[in-house]
Amino acid sequence: MESISIGEAMLSEFLGTAILLLLGAGVVANVILPKTKGFGGGWLLINFGWGLAVFTGVYVAFKSGAHLNPAVTLGIWAAGKDEFAPGIEVNAVNGFLYIAAQFAGAAVGAALAYLTYKKHFDQDADPAIKLAVFSTGPELRSYGWNFLTEVVGTFVLVFWVVISGNTPAQIGPLGVALVVVAIGASLGGPTGYAINPARDLGPRLVHALLPIRGKGSSDWSYAWVPVLGPAVGGILGGLLALAIGWVA
Repeated sequence: MESISIGEAMLSEFLGTAILLLLGAGVVANVILPKTKGFGGGWLLINFGWGLAVFTGVYVAFKSGAHLNPAVTLGIWAAGKDEFAPGIEVNAVNGFLYIAAQFAGAAVGAALAYLTYKKHFDQDADPAIKLAVFSTGPELRSYGWNFLTEVVGTFVLVFWVVISGNTPAQIGPLGVALVVVAIGASLGGPTGYAINPARDLGPRLVHALLPIRGKGSSDWSYAWVPVLGPAVGGILGGLLALAIGWVA
């Protein structure tokens, strides 16, 4: 693959993460907002919708390595890789620029999902339902256990991403999409599986800023969990891959 500039990498990460959030927040909106065609479609529809959102976002951002997630960027760094993408050295500046592009893309994607479902957001619904389109929240609030859930789920994702180049089947975007579906179906019940700091914090900021009818609180007291939990999980996934020598 050809070397790219950091500007090209940022655009790639921005667009890929925006598509990820547009489709991911979109499937949640379709299932839980009033009077949609998909209303009541259930947890597995959300899981598969997010998996396909990842599949699409990874293809869009393939040029930059398709991180789409600060936890992946941190995990690749922790795993001791030399490059984030061809020509993009792993260092603090490039890592920051990747993460900034991911947060910006997530915010834009969430805003587009809101505009797509604007008339449904205008319907009467519990404010927590409207927030859930943008960001995650626990079914049973216990910050320590919720944090652990996010660490574990993200560890699985990033460990798989870092080692998957050494697996016999080179299934790329489809593979990571299926892993995201598996994490959602198996580990997503307690917290809604953010497993991505940008996916949660960027849209939460958009929720706070948009004039959403009857929106209520953005739940900032919980916001640190889906940011720090995935960051820790991503770093642990990268470190384990490095320690056992399975870095692709």
